[in-house]
Amino acid sequence: MCCNPFGSAQDMFRRALTRKEVRYRPKRQEKNVMPRKKVKWGVLSTASIAVRKVIPAMQNGEWCEVAAIASRDKRKAEEAARTLGIAKAYGSYEELLSDPEIEAIYNPLPNHLHVPWSIQAAKAGKHVLCEKPLSLTVAEAKALLAARNRTGVKMGEAFMVKTHPQWLRTRELIRAGRIGELRLAAGDFCYLDRDAASVANIAEYGGGALMDIGCYPVTTSRFIFEEEPIRVMGLVERDPEMKIDRLTSGILEFPRGRAIFSCSTQLMYHQRMEFLGTKGRIELEIPFSAPNDRPSRIFIDDGRDLFGGGRTTEEFAACDQYAIQGELFSRAIRQGGEVPVTIEDAIKNMAVIEAVFRSAETGRWENP
Repeated sequence: MCCNPFGSAQDMFRRALTRKEVRYRPKRQEKNVMPRKKVKWGVLSTASIAVRKVIPAMQNGEWCEVAAIASRDKRKAEEAARTLGIAKAYGSYEELLSDPEIEAIYNPLPNHLHVPWSIQAAKAGKHVLCEKPLSLTVAEAKALLAARNRTGVKMGEAFMVKTHPQWLRTRELIRAGRIGELRLAAGDFCYLDRDAASVANIAEYGGGALMDIGCYPVTTSRFIFEEEPIRVMGLVERDPEMKIDRLTSGILEFPRGRAIFSCSTQLMYHQRMEFLGTKGRIELEIPFSAPNDRPSRIFIDDGRDLFGGGRTTEEFAACDQYAIQGELFSRAIRQGGEVPVTIEDAIKNMAVIEAVFRSAETGRWENP
């Protein structure tokens, strides 16, 4: 087989660390080299994130082939298939899961349908990449873990940020002591959406700020601290009509330090994440929605003054974190090994989210 143009996640960020704006492009096949066998993917639903971001990204990969898409409205599936160049369109999820050619399923359904349909996919012998948050509760996530263990398929949570070169580099720098002893993570993630029909605003579907976007500062704080919080504190403001949490803040106490964050579905669009240590700090310019058409940047400040006198910038060539995620997951299927974000990690993340909600109710510190 020819060499993999993406390589490991670690290789990706090393190649991306450059001042030049260069897209990741698959290498041309060398003559007389057998092309790799792509994993045939099916997509459950025509969800916006799937048709706008994930499917186009995966279609550019060397290990992924999006071969089918399903919707409960067949016309929507057929329209998406025509637009995206997908060979098969199904009018039900069951039909897609019954297709013997489909090897893996991407599940971007509303949150309350993540676990039920991921379990159905596993029962059908399909590997599963499920959108975040993986579940509504820890108990649900554990049920999915049990299904994975019974069936032997690959399963993972679609936290694409953990595959992006800027996050891998940030963790490497902190491990190397670039900012001294890590003590504090701080961030926020907000957007404005008051549409009651929006999936993110339906409480019964698992909507709300913490589940939709607050999960990002939670998972990235855990990713960088490389440990689990001992206890958490949460504060929640709910929309009086839709009942979803529209503004949530949390404090996560880790053995080595603390993370603080806020998230909202009713504030201006904004995202920020920075990590402070005893000798400096690192800030990711666009931490969660990293663009695929321009470089990403992180700022490293040694704190010598408040005017940026000690700030340096590292720039990463344009890349698509959804493409990287798909490639790494497909390679795990073909070559063995672990998926980018495991079910076990998803359970730990959900435990923190549950604890934040519990703390908001009790007014006390809660243990994940």
